[in-house]
Amino acid sequence: MFADTRAYSGFSVNDVQAARDFYEGVLGIRVSEANGMLTLHLAGGRDTLVYPKGDRHAPASYTILNFPVADIEQAVDRLAERGVRFARYPGMPQDDKGVMRGDGPPIAWFTDPAGNILSVVQE
Repeated sequence: MFADTRAYSGFSVNDVQAARDFYEGVLGIRVSEANGMLTLHLAGGRDTLVYPKGDRHAPASYTILNFPVADIEQAVDRLAERGVRFARYPGMPQDDKGVMRGDGPPIAWFTDPAGNILSVVQE
């Protein structure tokens, strides 16, 4: 039924303008806005809808977007220069920068202004 339908992902935020400032200004993603919602135009034609839920928003408890990078050290340093703080999780072997190594590819997690979890992961 949906084999030829172009599906897309979406997630909620509590403040659309803060989300736009972050995704466009900090992460450098092309963003468009229509009907009070954002569309993140991700590489590879993977548009993602960002919709407002105001005070009903609850941050995702899982990673909603993973950004593959060739050099995780460089990606973490550049994001940190832009004010991004990396999440620390108890029991995870993360280094001083917040990068977890050893169980799979190197990965570091951070959140958007609404508390949704994102990551950079070394390819």
